[in-house]
Amino acid sequence: MGILIGVGSAVAALWLVFAIAAFRARRRGQSVADLVRLVPDLARLLVRISRDPTIRRGVRLRVWIAIVYNVQPINLIPDFVPVIGLVDNLLVTVWAVRSTVKHAGPDAIERHWPGTPEGLAILLRISGLTGNSSR
Repeated sequence: MGILIGVGSAVAALWLVFAIAAFRARRRGQSVADLVRLVPDLARLLVRISRDPTIRRGVRLRVWIAIVYNVQPINLIPDFVPVIGLVDNLLVTVWAVRSTVKHAGPDAIERHWPGTPEGLAILLRISGLTGNSSR
């Protein structure tokens, strides 16, 4: 049960941070629905990248590090500590997402992206890659 709470809390915290970053990175007139779809699209992207043998092992390992860290019951800051207990989970998850997107490269991200071109452009801008997608 504690594992489910940890994963659920990390996903909720990640969604919140990602939603704030996406809101700031969106273009004028861009739909809020595009922002809402980013988290499930991002989850599918990470699963696809973690299973792709053409992507370097170190890049795929980043995704697994975040999953294992968030699932295990013992963290740097225990999850039962109010508010700050999730900070380490959040930091590891954000590091894994940003690092995976940057190191996999725009081509791999575009190839595996399950969402809209607008969502991909937001993800690439947040990650510091170009927002120009050919998709």
